[in-house]
Amino acid sequence: MTTRHAIKVTALLFGQAREWAGTSSLDLSVEAPATVESAFALLRSQYPKLGEIERSLLFAVNEEYASPSHPLSDGDRLAVLPPVSGGEDRSRDVCEITRAPVDIAGLRARLLEGDSGAVVIFDGVARNNTKGRRTLYLEYEGYEPMALRTMEQIGSEVHERWPINRVGIIHRLGRIDITESSVVIVVTSAHRKIAFEACHYAIDRLKKIVPIWKKEYFEDGAVWIENEQAEGRRQ
Repeated sequence: MTTRHAIKVTALLFGQAREWAGTSSLDLSVEAPATVESAFALLRSQYPKLGEIERSLLFAVNEEYASPSHPLSDGDRLAVLPPVSGGEDRSRDVCEITRAPVDIAGLRARLLEGDSGAVVIFDGVARNNTKGRRTLYLEYEGYEPMALRTMEQIGSEVHERWPINRVGIIHRLGRIDITESSVVIVVTSAHRKIAFEACHYAIDRLKKIVPIWKKEYFEDGAVWIENEQAEGRRQ
């Protein structure tokens, strides 16, 4: 008679998935051979409401995006993610996550050197309405180790596509009041056209792959805002 053993994994939940499960982390014992799909099925059996957003969920194993068929091993970290959304020396680039106000002038000073003729700054701020509905404030949460890794990936992609000098990306988590910055991207280069194109690419890419989520608080309630990540994965 064959005895099956169980795989021990840690499930990490974010955004609406965290709220519906009532916890941000829990240990799972999944019958071997275990996959992302079988582990989520166990989660869904414990927290049935997760089934309502199952089609839009993304998964990561040990900070790398993973398909439902991805195998799991003992000690793996399984993240349940709601939809969000060259040879140069890149050690001088900046990728950070903070809960404090973003020092835009300070970031510019850290990146700007004498060989740059252009600095392009994208400053994403909280606005006071969405489709005419008054917004009181925003709240951001993220899977921080993976968010930093994907922000660094974006920096590498920018360097590979354009001959920029340096790039900085800082995203804020926690409560963001109206007119405050939630994300700032700074690109320096010798010429302005390159800096504009690279900065545009960086913010679009961030919205698609960085696991950070926004909750918008209105006078009559609050909702999680689905970003572009889910749309890209569904196509």
